[in-house]
Amino acid sequence: QVQLVESGGGLVQAGGSLRLSCAASGRTLSNYAMGWFRQAPGKERTFVAGISWSGRRTYYADSVKGRFTISRDNAKNTVYLQMNSLKPEDTAVYYCALNKLNNGHYSPALYDVWGQGTQVTVSS
Repeated sequence: QVQLVESGGGLVQAGGSLRLSCAASGRTLSNYAMGWFRQAPGKERTFVAGISWSGRRTYYADSVKGRFTISRDNAKNTVYLQMNSLKPEDTAVYYCALNKLNNGHYSPALYDVWGQGTQVTVSS
């Protein structure tokens, strides 16, 4: 049974940067597509970024393109989300997730395993 644990969240001023990490235990991540989602209070969980199992393909929500970068280190069984030029509207709980079937990236319904989330707060 694979477990995902996010870390790296915190409080940052607008324009600042954070790097989130998602570490897996119990199974290797190298065969699976991975994604980052976020959920603000009172809102639905939405797609932020996705990465193919090989790391060769990445996908981003329009709202984060050019500011966020998803990457993975399969040797370390870890996926990252580098977030630059943060804005107050990026404030949310960020979740990483694993897609066992590698059958897409954008919908939360495609993902089978979720972490517990890490809070990111961007002050203006």
